[in-house]
Amino acid sequence: MSLDQGLLAGELATLRQGGLYRRLRVQETMAGPRAVVDGTGCLMLASNGYLGLACHPEVQAGAREALERWGAGTGGSRLTTGNFRLHSELEEELADFKGEEAALVFGSGYMANLGVLQALAGPEDLVISDALNHASIIDGCRLSRAQTAVYRHADPAHLAEVLEAGAPARRVGPGRRVFIATDGVFSMDGDIAPLPDIVRLADQHGAGIILDDAHATGVLGPGGTGTAAHFGLKGRIDVQVGTFSKALGSQGAFVAGSRILIDYLRNRARSFIFSTAPPPAAVGAALAAVRLLRDNPHWVVQLREKAEHLRRGLTGLGFAVAGGETPIIPVLVGDAAGAVQLAEGLLARGVYAPAIRPPSVPPGESRLRVTVMLSHTTEDLDLALEAFGRAGRSAGVIA
Repeated sequence: MSLDQGLLAGELATLRQGGLYRRLRVQETMAGPRAVVDGTGCLMLASNGYLGLACHPEVQAGAREALERWGAGTGGSRLTTGNFRLHSELEEELADFKGEEAALVFGSGYMANLGVLQALAGPEDLVISDALNHASIIDGCRLSRAQTAVYRHADPAHLAEVLEAGAPARRVGPGRRVFIATDGVFSMDGDIAPLPDIVRLADQHGAGIILDDAHATGVLGPGGTGTAAHFGLKGRIDVQVGTFSKALGSQGAFVAGSRILIDYLRNRARSFIFSTAPPPAAVGAALAAVRLLRDNPHWVVQLREKAEHLRRGLTGLGFAVAGGETPIIPVLVGDAAGAVQLAEGLLARGVYAPAIRPPSVPPGESRLRVTVMLSHTTEDLDLALEAFGRAGRSAGVIA
């Protein structure tokens, strides 16, 4: 065996010493507000399933019906044998939901961002990316081989400087394109991109906008339609990416935009062309979830109210809490060991909110990424606050 096992073991030891070692915890229940993790019953405060739809009877029924009608798998890519009527039906529903001409379903949000950036940008182009964008955008930039520039997180003034600096290079070749890529809601901070400023700057400089709305779909905007709708900017975004694996409770992703864009991605996005089509059960579940959300736009308001209840309570206890309007509530600790200690103290008190450490966040910014679900009750959140108070004092995070 040529692989140096000793080298790998040494690197793992270094991770353990720095409080950065990760292991898989086993969850023995559905992705709901209550869970059994490693055999311990607990309140779940870490799920991306913001609307609790993974456990909704109609979403489960949608998955079952698709499984029985279309089978367990698709047998091929969308461009060969895997393009079922079910996939097209979901894409039509998504395009209407997002207020766009068309949509295209991918196997995951990661694959969607890789496919978009690889297809649209090339070595002669420039992609300007927010410093806290998701890893899939970062890797998509690398795969595209485009020139990449990074602007300070949610800082329109710095974005303007980067655009100005890129303008002379843009004029070198007539085919050079410039894209601004940003998350809508940032997954670790829970804050919202300054999209009005981004749109204004993009218009001034002739840049396209790629918006990853993974954590905004079902959370922001009227009826959960996303960041663009939240700011009244429908029709002003070139590429909108979203996932089913968060608020919509299933698995997979989509890109929404003009018909020409979607047709182009269908022909050029390698992560779409060379991937087996998403399985019917996941597609059926996502379709049911989108329809449920459209029928229940008040869910978005109720979710925001519950998140604000927990955010106020944590702040009152003395925790350093970031974020604002979303169900993602970062409880900032700083060092990785302290974040792990707080998370273990919470789990011992029946609350699951694991520590987030580098490289998921920058060094010195370890935290607990606390999330609220629509299916949490007020009593659940009050129990969580009691546990946070005890665990925080025990870990020395709060006085």
